Amino acid sequence: MSATLINTLLEKTANFSIEETLAFLANEYKDKVVFSSSFGQEDQVITALIAKSNLPITIFTLDTGRLFQETYDVFHKTIKKYKKEIKVCFPEATAVENLLQTKGPNSFYESVENRKECCFIRKVAPLTKALKGNEIWITGLRAEQSENRNDLDLFEYDAHFDIIKFNPLLKWTLEEVQKYIDDNNVPQNALHKQGFVSIGCAPCTRANTPGEDIRAGRWWWESSHKECGLHQK
Repeated sequence: MSATLINTLLEKTANFSIEETLAFLANEYKDKVVFSSSFGQEDQVITALIAKSNLPITIFTLDTGRLFQETYDVFHKTIKKYKKEIKVCFPEATAVENLLQTKGPNSFYESVENRKECCFIRKVAPLTKALKGNEIWITGLRAEQSENRNDLDLFEYDAHFDIIKFNPLLKWTLEEVQKYIDDNNVPQNALHKQGFVSIGCAPCTRANTPGEDIRAGRWWWESSHKECGLHQK
């Protein structure tokens, strides 16, 4: 069923621009289309596109409680500029309290298992709740962000969350993303100008050095696949 539906979506939107595809989805799946933003460059482009056409797409963000102040700054600038509500999803307080009481505030540095536990509590569980009952999940994923995202498709079924994902910027380069931001005066995180390419929680993100992989600044002390569980590929 999901494969047939994805093929249908690909056929119907084959000659559409991103804006036209977003409008089509918003109309086809009324009140069932959501966009998750972490206020990174890609997400800011998509927010601008949604706001430009005033599309009825719910934008939400996951506030893990460990974000950079610069992330909150661009969050604030975004809602001021586009006058569009952004829903905020928090982790369950009891789960965070138990984690810190039993393992301390920096347990994620001690093992991949601990880090994934923290990511699950602060990100995956709130995302699961935010996606529930919806049919289309728009993301800012790009193929060149990491090796395990090279085989992503424009539309794909996410079995873990039981939802169809739309990755509108899949084939965009970072240069194309930055050009759109510059040309359209889109608010962006000040950390991008300081060498931060992929920005997550403050204790788990550092600036990249020249020549490093795009995801190198995330969980830099690990040799894992550099994913937190939000995206299974």
